[in-house]
Amino acid sequence: MGNDRELGFAIIGTGAIAGTHADAIGAVEGIRLRAVYNRTEATGRAFAEGRGVDWEPSLDGILGRDDIDVVCVATASGAHEQVAVPALQNGKHVLCEKPLEVNVEKVDRILAAAKANNRILAAVFQSRMSPHGLLLKTAIEEGRFGRLALCSAYIKWWRDQAYYDSGAWRGTWDLDGGGALMNQSIHYVDLLQWLVGMPDTVHAFIATRAHEGLEVEDVTCAALRFGNGALGVIEAATACYPGYERRIEICGDDGSAVLEDNTLAKWEFREPRPEDIKVLEEESDLKIAGGTSNPMSITSDGHRLQIIDLVDAIRHGREPRIPGDEGRNAIHLIECIYRSAKSGNPVTV
Repeated sequence: MGNDRELGFAIIGTGAIAGTHADAIGAVEGIRLRAVYNRTEATGRAFAEGRGVDWEPSLDGILGRDDIDVVCVATASGAHEQVAVPALQNGKHVLCEKPLEVNVEKVDRILAAAKANNRILAAVFQSRMSPHGLLLKTAIEEGRFGRLALCSAYIKWWRDQAYYDSGAWRGTWDLDGGGALMNQSIHYVDLLQWLVGMPDTVHAFIATRAHEGLEVEDVTCAALRFGNGALGVIEAATACYPGYERRIEICGDDGSAVLEDNTLAKWEFREPRPEDIKVLEEESDLKIAGGTSNPMSITSDGHRLQIIDLVDAIRHGREPRIPGDEGRNAIHLIECIYRSAKSGNPVTV
């Protein structure tokens, strides 16, 4: 494949997040959204007509097209495997929305298909693309925080009852994979483990406090113990009106930092550097945030950066910045948290 050839994209699933994918694809040079498929024909056709692209009446129709190189999987979470595996088997690269699937068993089947067919599988975790998140990652790796003491994530969001009532799959174990933790909070669960590593042990509680008819939780509180001796918590909810910015706190005996919706709000060290003051003063043009009370309030900036990275990975035969096996970690950690909450006992990760 020539490195300068226009790459064709398709979107499978035309629900809420599909528009974000379409906007991101449209903002990247050298690629084009060519077709979409959705199980509900009326919804899929309307989306295709609104975007000026082809509607395909079947998944096979998408996968059989030679002008489509990349499939964006944007279906309900528990249906990702049903799309990703055949797409990979048909020679398509895949960009898969979070979570890759609702359990690691299904994720591993997707990973195996990518490996067997020598195709790229990229996981959507756009918070990792934040410049301030990257600064935080670098500072941790350089040891600026000293001995880490507390490493925590807080996602106190709000979703009204109408949100859960809007789709039969929402709030179910089979298709949503869980509640506030698996669906809304997985981005910052992933970000925390990417920054400081997976915890060794979790002990958790879950509850359903603000919504009716859910199989899953709308509140989670998990205590974490990391291999380096640090402790932490994950608080995740869609029951906290009116909803607040996500937050990660990294605290050590040489410094502390607070990341709020991908922007550093605190950045303090025992041994400051001249460039530190600029970290808090400079604002990024990128907007990789939103969703505190409205799932449609997110921007496409993070997805655009991930698609740029994926296109470069395809053209140069390298791994994307967030490959599929990286996307597995957060799901494994969340499964361990749920296991602890259901058993009432600590769980080794």
